[in-house]
Amino acid sequence: MKPVLTWIANALLGILTESWNLLAEMAPYLIIGFIFAGILHVFFSVERISRHLGKGNFLSVLKATLFGIPLPLCSCSVIPAVSTLRSGGASKGATLAFLVSTPTSGVDSILATYSLLGPIFTGYRILASFIAGIFSGVGANLFDRKEAKDKSKKNAVCPVCGDHADGHYHSFGARVRAMIVYSFGELVRDIGKWLLIGVLIGGAIAYFLPSNLITTYLGSPILQMLLMLVLSIPLYICATGSLPIAAALIMKGVSPGAAMVLLIAGPATNAVTLTVVSKTLGKRSLFIYLASIIVTALGMGFLFDLLPWSVATPTGKMIGMLHLPLLVKIIAAAIVLGLIVFQIVRSIVKGRHRHHHECECAEAGEEGGSCSSHAHEPARKE
Repeated sequence: MKPVLTWIANALLGILTESWNLLAEMAPYLIIGFIFAGILHVFFSVERISRHLGKGNFLSVLKATLFGIPLPLCSCSVIPAVSTLRSGGASKGATLAFLVSTPTSGVDSILATYSLLGPIFTGYRILASFIAGIFSGVGANLFDRKEAKDKSKKNAVCPVCGDHADGHYHSFGARVRAMIVYSFGELVRDIGKWLLIGVLIGGAIAYFLPSNLITTYLGSPILQMLLMLVLSIPLYICATGSLPIAAALIMKGVSPGAAMVLLIAGPATNAVTLTVVSKTLGKRSLFIYLASIIVTALGMGFLFDLLPWSVATPTGKMIGMLHLPLLVKIIAAAIVLGLIVFQIVRSIVKGRHRHHHECECAEAGEEGGSCSSHAHEPARKE
């Protein structure tokens, strides 16, 4: 019994150590990415973007792709944004281009990619996201023009206070506060859990997977790419959370091209997104959506392996990396981990409070009374 417990303790320590190393590499760039994401959220709203995307031409597709690449939205959180774009008058091609390009990148994910995989891999990932967005948008414009657009209009929502965006103004200080709240609150809450899961999975891969296992039994890069594609399409994989997994796989012998397939197809698709696309844009758009992602992921992954600078070092990192001081990495990792844990605990506490309140209201209803809490009142804007 004692050897088993010792093995478990060593395994847990090894996984946590490898996970911490991955997080420490990413954390400084994640913090910078969070800040830039907050700036984008406050000063560049999706509602305003939709005004430029109404025409079903190449220019609207190009704009949607360029707008989508830096936005820090995952494949689930992009759905409300896509709905806003459509209701705001965006064409189907522009909507599909935004839907594909946005979750595969994001300013936080771009900087995190650089931290783990270097500038060449990062630039190529941005290019792949751009090509996937253009491919899907142009495909929709060519082959899916007969679908009726959603003509319903929604009022733009202010990212600072949540009211209708038209007709009021916020000071620079209020915008900065809103940026900080979003960067280190809402955004961390959205991606923190998935980032933590990705880091732990990456740590487990780095600790358990023998270095020669993949090259021995799955040596063909083409087979590796197909496997990454099959695994990534139905599952939810956050653009940032998938990075430590990709880095650990490269370190264990997976080709950089196969890792690229994971980072393109994984964040762009999942079962929920596929269902929403089918219902809101139609089955033809769903086919174009999937085809553009599959072709782009496999094509860009295969091409990347042919490039001479795509070779990873023995530690799994790509060439051209900038090495930050260890102390900076440790402090940044502690900050990011603290923010994630705080948001997780806060969500749990809020969930328990909400459940307790619902139970009190249910008991009051059974006794013929009324709930005295103010939770049913409309939330007041601060």
